[in-house]
Amino acid sequence: MNWLAFGATACGSVVLTEILRDSYHALCHHIPALERWHNYHHAAYRRDLSMVSLAAFRRSQLYHDMTESIILLVALLSIALLTGALGVWVGVVYAGLFVAGATRRYVWAVTDTDYNHQPGPLQEPPAAWWVNRTYHWRHHFDNVHAYYSGVFPLVDKVLGTGLSLRGKKVGVTGAGGALGQALCAELQRAGAQVTALTTHPEHFTAPSQMRVVSWHIGQEAELLPLLATLDILVINHGVNVYGRRDFAAIDTALLVNTLSVLKLMELFMHTVTGPEAKATKELWINTSEAEVSPAFSPLYELSKRLIGHLVTLKRLDNVCVMRKLILGPFKSKLNPYGVMSPQWVAKGIVALAKRDFRNIIITVNPLTYILFPLKELAVSLYYRCFSRGERPY
Repeated sequence: MNWLAFGATACGSVVLTEILRDSYHALCHHIPALERWHNYHHAAYRRDLSMVSLAAFRRSQLYHDMTESIILLVALLSIALLTGALGVWVGVVYAGLFVAGATRRYVWAVTDTDYNHQPGPLQEPPAAWWVNRTYHWRHHFDNVHAYYSGVFPLVDKVLGTGLSLRGKKVGVTGAGGALGQALCAELQRAGAQVTALTTHPEHFTAPSQMRVVSWHIGQEAELLPLLATLDILVINHGVNVYGRRDFAAIDTALLVNTLSVLKLMELFMHTVTGPEAKATKELWINTSEAEVSPAFSPLYELSKRLIGHLVTLKRLDNVCVMRKLILGPFKSKLNPYGVMSPQWVAKGIVALAKRDFRNIIITVNPLTYILFPLKELAVSLYYRCFSRGERPY
């Protein structure tokens, strides 16, 4: 039991060290006295994370890395002495390694650096559960007031800085619907430059300064030039044929809820070209709670579950960040009996996206919060074992 307590305390002290480091990093961008020193760190790297110069690199080690590491070491040492917990000394040693590394790079001009600052093109999208090079690149060159985390993205999830929407070019399909209009307005409030994509522009009543683009189901390819300019595409359009099961209803449900969505996904993924696009391009797909729960509309459920499975499958290609919107019943023309307001749902979507949730669940049904993650994990593992990618984007 003592070894178990030691192990738990040791792991906790390492996580605590990272939380303190990320919290200090966030303060460096909000306290002018700290920001002046921290700016030496940002000035040391080009957009490909190569060093500007050896002198700039050494200044960043002196004014930022060594200062940060010493503060961490003092904090962990104080906690260890105050608590008397043996496991906390692991955190002290962990913080000490940061001091040693920064000192070595400054005093002996050693140019090796941590994995987040390795130079070269970005190879993969930002990771969800840890901070990779692409995630940290966004802090340097997307928005310095976001993406503060260094190893575990816990602080960004708490602060809502895991995704910056400021200045992002975002397109939203289904923009003429209740949720589409609410989402366009909420994204604009978050600082995004929103383009409303709708098959019914006459129904769109969001702010007049917002760009509105009319399009039609089956003509997705015509949107390719626009998609190439977007950072984020939110695929939100859909149709509900309710209790019908005739061929026309089947055709409509699959065409709108599945095939159109799949075509837009494929078109958008083909625009993810170049290393920086890996860091900034995202797909958000409204697959609905119908993935795991009844919607009392069989064709709606079937078409939504199919596109949900296809999104899970395409995630394995790791082309860009893909977020699922798993939404419960909100009041709209498709569901006049919805119990949630579209404005409340839109606020929830943006709040969770800014905390870098990849599966955004908003519903009044508590079972969905249990069933969906289990389903997604099982299906993803199955597809990983029995499918393969044929061509890169």
